[in-house]
Amino acid sequence: MKKPLFMHIVDLLSNEVQFFRKKNGLGRLGLSALQKSTTTIRVLAYGSALDTVDEYLRLGATTTRLCVENFLEAIIYLFGDEYLRRPTLDDLQRLLHIGELRGFPGDVIQGS
Repeated sequence: MKKPLFMHIVDLLSNEVQFFRKKNGLGRLGLSALQKSTTTIRVLAYGSALDTVDEYLRLGATTTRLCVENFLEAIIYLFGDEYLRRPTLDDLQRLLHIGELRGFPGDVIQGS
């Protein structure tokens, strides 16, 4: 992922989602949105166990799990309407054309 896109996502998360600007038990800001997002992307990109980021980013498995859960829910909330919608007729035509160019012999079947 390119850095400007990642930073745009981090900025949206810190402005729109409470978890990413939550205070810790002492009333101070806890981990930054950048730390929480980096943790999540690292776990998702490498498919690593939740406790492996402890050595690199100093987060425990429970905190990492919360970061991943909240990050994914926030991404669906912020971008779901645009990117998780059903494909339009134009989308399907474009995908079929790309499939033909790559030698994929198949129809696109939409579920009901």
